[in-house]
Amino acid sequence: MSNFLPINTILVPQGAEYKAVCRGLSGVTTSIPTVVAIPVGMKPLLKYLQQGEFLTPKSRVLIMGICGSLSDRYTVGDIVLYQDCVYQGKQQECDRTFIAQLHSLISDKVSLVKSLTSDRVIWSAPEKRRLGETLAADVVDMEGFTALEFFNAVGVSVAMLRVVSDDCQHNIPDLTPAINSDGSLNPLRLAIAMLRQPLAATRLIRGSLTALKVLEQVTNLLFSVQNNK
Repeated sequence: MSNFLPINTILVPQGAEYKAVCRGLSGVTTSIPTVVAIPVGMKPLLKYLQQGEFLTPKSRVLIMGICGSLSDRYTVGDIVLYQDCVYQGKQQECDRTFIAQLHSLISDKVSLVKSLTSDRVIWSAPEKRRLGETLAADVVDMEGFTALEFFNAVGVSVAMLRVVSDDCQHNIPDLTPAINSDGSLNPLRLAIAMLRQPLAATRLIRGSLTALKVLEQVTNLLFSVQNNK
């Protein structure tokens, strides 16, 4: 079979993450899925998905991007494959068959994790560790639960593959005010948030650059490997 893992669409947060995935696919010579840039955050993403017409039932969607660690087990640059996402006591699961196929392709490079979805940036190291312990979650992002809830309801298979960009031992700047209501980033507010916490900002930039490079590499690896199956 020429395409061991038929993935119709990759969804990835707009901006640097989207560009990293596109760079990773640029060297793949065989068939590649459609890559769609999505807004950041739960409400903007839900609105976007409700308006979207790019999916049909029985589609397979891979959500990619970066995430934050809530556990000492995962640090900057680690590749994680989600089993499920939790939000306010509710849980949504990724497609088990889809996860198993992805895991079989890159099992030596990826860890299976439980994720927390948050409606704001979790920037404080103590809060990251507390959330990780109390919710038994390994990583955090701002889109996962919303995407799973939406796609599971309409019969679309979903898997999530992300790269850790910040650990649970250090603060990052609070970027929540820099996220516009439509899920885009406000450059001025982003700059202000970074300037307020210069050490944390330097660490975040360094971690993000590392994670984005790994995201590019794992995208290329995944689709090079699967098209050779």
